[in-house]
Amino acid sequence: MSSKDADPSKHSGRSAAQLDETAYRILDVLRDNGRVSIAALAEKVGISRASAYTRVESLVHDGVITGFSARVDQAKAGLSIGALVFVTVMPQAWASFRERIIEMPDVEWCAITTGEHDAMLLIRAVDVSGVHEFSTGVIAQLPEVRTVVSVVVLDEVIRRPYLLPGDLPERTSEVPLGMTRWTPASPGRDTLPPR
Repeated sequence: MSSKDADPSKHSGRSAAQLDETAYRILDVLRDNGRVSIAALAEKVGISRASAYTRVESLVHDGVITGFSARVDQAKAGLSIGALVFVTVMPQAWASFRERIIEMPDVEWCAITTGEHDAMLLIRAVDVSGVHEFSTGVIAQLPEVRTVVSVVVLDEVIRRPYLLPGDLPERTSEVPLGMTRWTPASPGRDTLPPR
């Protein structure tokens, strides 16, 4: 199986793809072993090798599979400290904030969020001073940033590569109102330009 990554920019968007049960079984097998051979994948899913190859290529082309990569233990690779950095962005500064964050190699993951803060970054560092230097010396210095709050990660309990709809349990109990705190977006966030 090729390790060449698909171009995620070609297939951006948040709408759910129309996948059948075979596609979900393929994704389930690839979640456990992205390097599985097409022959082994076909056997596990119960389809022919030609069909497995075509299906995987189609999932890549459609942007459902955005790439193949190794999972790395960050601590064993030398980055023993992880931190969540919560950022409040100045109104009307979203486009340049996005551009700057994308260029930062320290950032493993970034999400725009609702709530008290506007964005959450997951960063990695060799030690706690690296987290401090990045938070106060890099992120807090950006003209687009209003506030920064850093939280050091003590233990990463679970990290799945991705979830599939079949992983989610059915829940029939009603959740009482008031159990979730909802904070509206900051003023100006409704003008966030499209990616």
